[in-house]
Amino acid sequence: MKKSIQSLVAVAAIALSALTTHAQTAPKILVVDLAKLFDTHWKTAEQQEKLKADETKAQDQLALITKDGNALVEQFKELDEQSKNPTATAEAKTKAQGEAQKKYEEIQQKRTEQNSFIQNTRNTLQQRFQTFKTLMIEEITKVAVDIAKKKGATFLIDKSGPTLVGVSNVLYSDPSLDITDEVMTEVNKDRPAVTATPAASAAAAPAATDSPKITVPGITPSK
Repeated sequence: MKKSIQSLVAVAAIALSALTTHAQTAPKILVVDLAKLFDTHWKTAEQQEKLKADETKAQDQLALITKDGNALVEQFKELDEQSKNPTATAEAKTKAQGEAQKKYEEIQQKRTEQNSFIQNTRNTLQQRFQTFKTLMIEEITKVAVDIAKKKGATFLIDKSGPTLVGVSNVLYSDPSLDITDEVMTEVNKDRPAVTATPAASAAAAPAATDSPKITVPGITPSK
């Protein structure tokens, strides 16, 4: 009987030890919102301003190309009218037709130049933003991981990423497990003092509304 009791005590001790060990090794999961951290980072706002400034410069160049193209169109129209003028001599009509054809070819070249400029500029700005985003996400992730480790976390989950069905990877989490605000404080601790930017001149000429636009995914379009 005594041996049976001792055996039961031994089994109970082993079970209690196993439960204690399990409790000690239970994973600690924390969550963070990387998208929010990236979107609200001061460097992101700074980069967007730089890209918008370059976009504005490119838009000005595009306006000049468009202006040249419009001038060619007007010249073509004038030559086309001359070639159809009933009072003009046959020689004059033939000459006007030849010049109109050359002008039409110039118009086509200008359109190709315009389209290439738009595409190349858009690709360049988009690539710059994507490269910046990749580096920033790496930088923010490192800070988030360091904070999670200091808190003894065994898992850190980004709750901003969508799944294959388009919903968040984390459907619910206790707010106390979210370290986004702590990471935000850490990544913004070196933010430089904000200086006021001069207001745009009210007399500035408005951009042409009929010109093609250069827009870059991921940044706010210039007005």
